[in-house]
Amino acid sequence: MKYIEEFQDPELARRLLDDIHATVTRPWALMEVCGGQTHTIIRHGIDQLLPDLVELIHGPGCPVCVTPLEVIDKALEIASRPEVIFCSFGDMLRVPGTGRDLFQVRSEGGDVRVVYSPLDALNIAQQNPRREVVFFGIGFETTAPPNAMTVYQAKKLGIPNFSLLVSHVRVPPAIEAIMRSPSCRVQGFLAAGHVCSVMGTGEYPELAERHRVPIVVTGFEPLDILEGVRRAVYQLERGEHTVDNAYARAVRPEGNPAALAMLRDVFEVTDRAWRGIGTIPDSGWRLSDRYREYDAEHRFQVSGINTREPAACRSGEVLQGLIKPHECEAFGTLCTPRSPLGATMVSSEGACAAYYLYRRLELTPAPKAGTAAPLEASPVV
Repeated sequence: MKYIEEFQDPELARRLLDDIHATVTRPWALMEVCGGQTHTIIRHGIDQLLPDLVELIHGPGCPVCVTPLEVIDKALEIASRPEVIFCSFGDMLRVPGTGRDLFQVRSEGGDVRVVYSPLDALNIAQQNPRREVVFFGIGFETTAPPNAMTVYQAKKLGIPNFSLLVSHVRVPPAIEAIMRSPSCRVQGFLAAGHVCSVMGTGEYPELAERHRVPIVVTGFEPLDILEGVRRAVYQLERGEHTVDNAYARAVRPEGNPAALAMLRDVFEVTDRAWRGIGTIPDSGWRLSDRYREYDAEHRFQVSGINTREPAACRSGEVLQGLIKPHECEAFGTLCTPRSPLGATMVSSEGACAAYYLYRRLELTPAPKAGTAAPLEASPVV
């Protein structure tokens, strides 16, 4: 069983939980944006330690999960070409496309390689001048700067056989889309600290004001999550809706100027499709005209892609926070990490993977935090 004593500072955790319990007077629904935060919440049973009046809704903050099926299928087609060395981070290899994944492409003879940095792919291009080397560039604002730097280096060094398959997305437009949805129940956000460490917090005050929702920038440790929830609940109870930086040890309001300059040089904002959600205006990046020659979609002219999502997969509803993973009929039966139907069961930050890994096969009542000790979090091992 998991107990609050397993937290890094159990006494501080108790004080934060007691403060939340003492503050909340009515139901509130908060969305944690980042999939890494979702895993922290489920692993440590934070959602079960909170008062019944506080609900945590899992957001679409897993970059692997929101990479659209069409882009996955384009990656599969490019990776299948004999002249291509296709490079990717390992978590993309088992993401299902229409009928297969990158592992299957590799088993069929495709040269698919796992790398740990986009610069590794650039080195492979230098070592293999007669092959086309493609790096699968996905992610939020955190992974975009190193990918931008790699394209910048490819141009600077004159490496013509390198290209980037781009599927980068941006958090603020996703928050806007969530709040505009007719089915939205979100009343406050826990914003991802690593995104804000790059981009700063400048885009959030307008969102908070327009939709009258508090946005609390927080980190990824259990205590970070609890502090973020505490600050968000305080604002909601007082009728406030401001941006609060609870992750000041890593986030400055202006972000990282060097990373921002690189992004502005290499990328330009564009509409981007999100898997299971649809197209969100201005929610992604593509290579700017200056670097268009390094765009894999432009270089390989992939066309005729006919995508098909498994009918039983409800990952789109999971990504929108409309259902919890265990509420999908395929969860844990037709869909498991060994035979996933959707990316949310594959990714190390996917909500379905978190529920499966930490045995949240169904929701069961658990003791709630208060002044008594010990506090039991969740019925998982």
